[in-house]
Amino acid sequence: MRAPSNAVDCRNISVRFVTDRRTVTALHDVSFSVNPGGFLSLLGPSGCGKSTLLRVVADLVSPSSGDVSVFGMSPEEARQARSFGFVFQDAALLPWRTALQNVELPLEVGGCRPLASNAPTPRELLKLVGLEGWEGSFPHELSGGMRQRVSIARALLGGPRLLLMDEPFGALDEITRDRLNEELRRIWHETKTTILFVTHSVYEAMFLGEQVLVLAANPGRVAATVPVDLPSDRDLSIRETQAFVTMASTLRDALGRGI
Repeated sequence: MRAPSNAVDCRNISVRFVTDRRTVTALHDVSFSVNPGGFLSLLGPSGCGKSTLLRVVADLVSPSSGDVSVFGMSPEEARQARSFGFVFQDAALLPWRTALQNVELPLEVGGCRPLASNAPTPRELLKLVGLEGWEGSFPHELSGGMRQRVSIARALLGGPRLLLMDEPFGALDEITRDRLNEELRRIWHETKTTILFVTHSVYEAMFLGEQVLVLAANPGRVAATVPVDLPSDRDLSIRETQAFVTMASTLRDALGRGI
């Protein structure tokens, strides 16, 4: 059997929600693909279906029409194979468990199989996200950014091939958000995990992603797909360059056309 060429492949995805009063089309005819190890930013205004699209890939929402594959599997098969991890906007940590115990949680619930011999341990994952020495701290003893690092470590438990991130830094202050943007790119380089990242921020979408999928609203649809032609080893100073400013203008134009 030939290995799939794409980590994620969505073709003509539409999602409609039916209520007693009306039918709402959240997504219409959305197509995109992501290479293994790639980083795709999903950018668009509120109500354009970014989070819905992420949930379709995660097998949390069923498409009304279209086809989705994750590493050549259906979303259900990929979920059952634990091929992806999910990071929500809220870190959703259990307050009575330490940082380490929160990362260990998937090993205790949901029938999660034991870690493979070569998979990073929960303690090693906390070190990866920059929380070495904080393993015994409870969520109320951690800052918002630190709690999100714990959430990312938990999502990486078991070595998922795909990480789905739904505005994980949206509620953080700008300084913390910038720091975590740099940390996430470092983690991505070290783990080589494929990432789909939802954001409202043009700057965040460009800094993080290799490609930006711009979605328009009413209904949610693809307005543009923009490759990010920036150095792979970028840091925050790249936002002051002419190339970055020019690309930001291109994305804003695409957003404006789609609203």
